[in-house]
Amino acid sequence: MIKISLVGDIGSGKTYVSKLFGAPCFFADTEVKRLYRSNRQCFIKLKKKFPQFIKTFPVKKIELSNTIKHKFSNLKIIGLIVHPFIRKKLNIFLRRNRKKKIVVLDIPLYLENKMNKKNDVVVFLKTKKKNVDKKLKKRKNFNQKLLNILRKSQLTLKQKKNKSNYVLVNNYNSAIMKKKVKILKAKILNDRSSA
Repeated sequence: MIKISLVGDIGSGKTYVSKLFGAPCFFADTEVKRLYRSNRQCFIKLKKKFPQFIKTFPVKKIELSNTIKHKFSNLKIIGLIVHPFIRKKLNIFLRRNRKKKIVVLDIPLYLENKMNKKNDVVVFLKTKKKNVDKKLKKRKNFNQKLLNILRKSQLTLKQKKNKSNYVLVNNYNSAIMKKKVKILKAKILNDRSSA
């Protein structure tokens, strides 16, 4: 099984591009949302750590945002609580799809949390910053302060690019992106079979 992970800026289109591979995808953000909505154990741990912010179950996005905005280091603490739950979900996903040729991992802090294994394929999604910012500003709960905090918690784009095996330029044109991903997928399979 080849694990392909997409890395890049927040809002660079990782989720959209992940789906274009036509392979089973693990979406960490979806799993985190589900976790906040339905896992009482996670809620209890968060409430115990941040009683002044986390009040009721299910966990509200605004409460988490306020926790992070209050103190930058709270983001790391939230991560330490949440990541073991997500890793467990990832392991189930990988077991379930172990016979597949390719799986795609859409995990925002994949490199930062040192989740990458030696044989994983890391694809850097290159985008123009102005395109990313324009897209992010259209999001319903857009918050510049929170975005800056989240970006600060990640590796720089240059570091992500340097740790990647391939670079894919996202120009936000779906027809072109479908072709680019098809070519890249074939190249990854070819590179792996000849390795």
